[in-house]
Amino acid sequence: MSQFVKREKFIPYNLPNITDQEINEVVDTLKSGWVAKGPRTNEFEKEFAEYLGAKHAIAMNSCTAALHVALLTKDIGPGDEVITTPMTFASTANTIIHTGATPVFADVDFKTACIDPDEIEKKITPKTKAIVPVHYSGQVCDLDRIYEIADKHGLFVSEDAAHALWSRYKGRLIGSKLQGAASYSFYATKNLCTGDGGMLVTDDDEIDRKARIFAGQGMSKNAWNRYAKGGTWKYDICEPGFKYNMFDIQAALGLKQLARLEEMQAARLKIAAKYQEAFGKIDAMDPPYVPDYTTHCWHLYVVRIVPELLTIDRDQFIVELNERNVGTSVHFIPVTYMSAFTNRYGYKEGDFPNAEKHFDRLISLPLYPTMTDEEVQYVIDAVKDIVETYHK
Repeated sequence: MSQFVKREKFIPYNLPNITDQEINEVVDTLKSGWVAKGPRTNEFEKEFAEYLGAKHAIAMNSCTAALHVALLTKDIGPGDEVITTPMTFASTANTIIHTGATPVFADVDFKTACIDPDEIEKKITPKTKAIVPVHYSGQVCDLDRIYEIADKHGLFVSEDAAHALWSRYKGRLIGSKLQGAASYSFYATKNLCTGDGGMLVTDDDEIDRKARIFAGQGMSKNAWNRYAKGGTWKYDICEPGFKYNMFDIQAALGLKQLARLEEMQAARLKIAAKYQEAFGKIDAMDPPYVPDYTTHCWHLYVVRIVPELLTIDRDQFIVELNERNVGTSVHFIPVTYMSAFTNRYGYKEGDFPNAEKHFDRLISLPLYPTMTDEEVQYVIDAVKDIVETYHK
């Protein structure tokens, strides 16, 4: 018989980890009088590139912006096709559409929930120009296979690394030794938070040059200091660009968060290890599989139920967790279930069986650095209590 005792206070799915260091840096930025793109943004770009071991980092107002610009730097547009995964947030596919190209979805590997290289190869046509693999939840895609396919067919690879800051592939940080580009998110829930924001990273000088133009309203040069002493009012608009730049208030947060990243990651790894150990012993739970080539950053902890062993489905499991004061999320509803894509491209249930099977079973559990040991254990106990109550 379960000895579970419901706690009174709700455990949210996620909380940002903001300390006085970040707050003081933002206040200093406000007091400096330079709150738009300026010296702190430039410093954040420099330090982020150095941290990853990348040549260039271009700070933007979102990962969505970075993904969009990455494709634009390769002149991807109408008539082109770009392959990506249905197991992602809609922004990954939206940015392909915004270039005028067509998103083509390849199913995932059920074990990792990352895009399956074999499925990528099946979807390549003469119109294919790029691949956008998503490092799902902090799990890393099989990059050697993906780049082998890309090299074989002459395709650009734009890695969606929104979840993958600190993740490693065969020992190297995602974003280092890039053959293409990688885009990061600093949204409120991410491992590094600037409220919102993003970064495009590349070792390619031409991608860097073009990206700065596209992200800065199409200006021909970096004109962030044109209002300062020694700056110039003269500039040219050489592309119809976008207002995608980051500003110094965001960068102030980012600089201090980057300085604390290892500390915050240590907390995430500790929590994930406890979850992995506990859920690996419960037959009705399927904890995340981590291949040998991956060092997981644990942006998300996505556990799957084994419905064959339960009398409730995933949706009811989430209700039960909520009733026990545990917050959850679902990452993700497949993009190919969304009406914007079913209406436009005719996708239907059954088209991507692995992504759909994963979706039907997944629950994102609370995981953030400020979780206490008591809260982590409570989440584990709540899951155990539900499994015991509804086990077949």
